[in-house]
Amino acid sequence: MIRVLLVDDQPLIRQGLKAIFEATGEIAVVAEAGSGNEAIAKAHDVDVVCMDIRMPDGDGIYATAEINKREDPPAIIVITTFDLDEYVFGALEAGACGVMLKDSPMTDLIEGVKRAASGEGMVDASVTKRVIAEFGRRKARAVVDSDLLTARELDCVRALGRGLTNIEIGRELYLEPSTVKTHLSSAMARVGASSRVQLVIWAFRAGVIS
Repeated sequence: MIRVLLVDDQPLIRQGLKAIFEATGEIAVVAEAGSGNEAIAKAHDVDVVCMDIRMPDGDGIYATAEINKREDPPAIIVITTFDLDEYVFGALEAGACGVMLKDSPMTDLIEGVKRAASGEGMVDASVTKRVIAEFGRRKARAVVDSDLLTARELDCVRALGRGLTNIEIGRELYLEPSTVKTHLSSAMARVGASSRVQLVIWAFRAGVIS
């Protein structure tokens, strides 16, 4: 059972998301919060935090950054109304593993939580791709040494940037999904990325992907 903390200042939004998630029988909403500071206080013993951005008493960016300072933080998904909101970029920089829209199809929201819980993040979501592309355009391309990564790690990162899952990357590169996960985790450690989205942003800025 995937344990979720829902964070949104609108109770109706929380109720709707809770109904969607718990109908699966695989996701349990174990806590709710209506502000960033409340989210920080309640983000314990959960697997995934579904985080709104614009809230009183500590916004989602601040809460995401604070939660990610912990030794073993939960995965954080930003669920927002604004797919290219300035706040979204701040949340990604703070360590959010993906972005989804509140009006996304129910199946996408459920899949997003499952993938976040498995450590894969959501770089295949169309909104996340647009955010990454816009983020890359706004940031000057950094002078980054792509030799930090092995050839196999680069292959996996390029495939990740195309939105492939661990299983799909494994099929393409003739690797076990567990090996793909190891390569990507190693790549994240080498470049100092705290999430797969940040790894893709690094690769975009380094010219590894375009």
